Amino acid sequence: MPTPSIQLPQYDDGPSLDAATRIVHGSSPDAIYAHIPFCRHKCHYCDFYSLVDQRDRTGPFADRFELETEAIRDFIDTSKIRTAFVGGGTPTLLEPPLLARVLAAIGTIPKKTFDEFTVEANPETVSEAVAATLVAGGVDRVSLGCQSFQPDLLKTLERWHDPNVVPIAVERLRAAGIRRISLDLIFGIPGSTIEDWDRDLDAVLALEPDHLSCYGLVFEPGTPLAEKQRLGRIDAIDDSIESTMYDRTRERLAAEGFEQYEISNWARPGEACLHNLVYWEEGDWLAIGPAAAGNLGGIRYRNLPRLDDWLEGSGLSPVVNVDEPSAAVARGERLMLGLRLRRGIERAVVDDLVRGHAERQAAMGRHLDRGNLVWLDDRLRIADGSVMLADDILSDLL
Repeated sequence: MPTPSIQLPQYDDGPSLDAATRIVHGSSPDAIYAHIPFCRHKCHYCDFYSLVDQRDRTGPFADRFELETEAIRDFIDTSKIRTAFVGGGTPTLLEPPLLARVLAAIGTIPKKTFDEFTVEANPETVSEAVAATLVAGGVDRVSLGCQSFQPDLLKTLERWHDPNVVPIAVERLRAAGIRRISLDLIFGIPGSTIEDWDRDLDAVLALEPDHLSCYGLVFEPGTPLAEKQRLGRIDAIDDSIESTMYDRTRERLAAEGFEQYEISNWARPGEACLHNLVYWEEGDWLAIGPAAAGNLGGIRYRNLPRLDDWLEGSGLSPVVNVDEPSAAVARGERLMLGLRLRRGIERAVVDDLVRGHAERQAAMGRHLDRGNLVWLDDRLRIADGSVMLADDILSDLL
């Protein structure tokens, strides 16, 4: 990666509040991402910033969160904001009165109602009170982390919920008035079989979701799962089995009327996640909360990833990891993100993104010759049979 044009010290040398002001001031985001870092248990595959429980700090968190949203309103143009997404951690681990305060604070930022307001949840945290709080807070979409319906595979991931809780959570959300429900699954879990994956697909389809996210398991560096692999205590499944699982997913979901709109995401017609499309279509989003990542005016940044120090603030969060990519890198990233979408990229846009970049043009030519990339309806896209190679293809183009 090139040297960022905005250089800030990393956290150990001190985060920058001045940089936060420069980035946020006058921005016009399309979306809001808010991060709630509390978890009941740290899953072994997760590399997101999260802290186990911390019940004594959830009240101060809500206080500080309200102060941050108040400060943000003074700095930004809110006219373009369409979506909000609350992730974590486990946002629904907050007690309902605190969760209500956080949702209300987010809702005060735009001048109009969100087109889509999503909150992530773990099945075991969705009580009737939590579901009612979500609806009262304006939430109309919940992303529920199922991951698997096989108890032994959940144990491998260090997920603690009982699979039988998932349909109960879905029923509670629907009874409260949440119409749009997305369910997350992970395939390629060590020890899993194609038959296990078929059973997971059967179970998730029986719940009649509007949206499904199906991810191949990644051994993220620094996670307990990756450390187990390094020590030889666990092995990734064979690539051919993982590929078969992915192909089975595409076939099953297509037969059930789902449209694959992104490499790992499927939706009923008209039910694609609007917030995630902001990411893939290179929109601007504002970050709120500790360790939340944002992208404003072509500048990527991350809020201070230390809860105690974030709690000591009173306005905007100091930021770290600021990066303003060069024009050439920005074009490569646009190419990469656009190709994640199954509709692909228009030829005129592709021509602009590779113009003047001989290596990128050569990489695109190689993958077209190999059949990994194809032109379909005058749009460049990853071939159906090469989607499992997407990481390698996109890395070459980047």
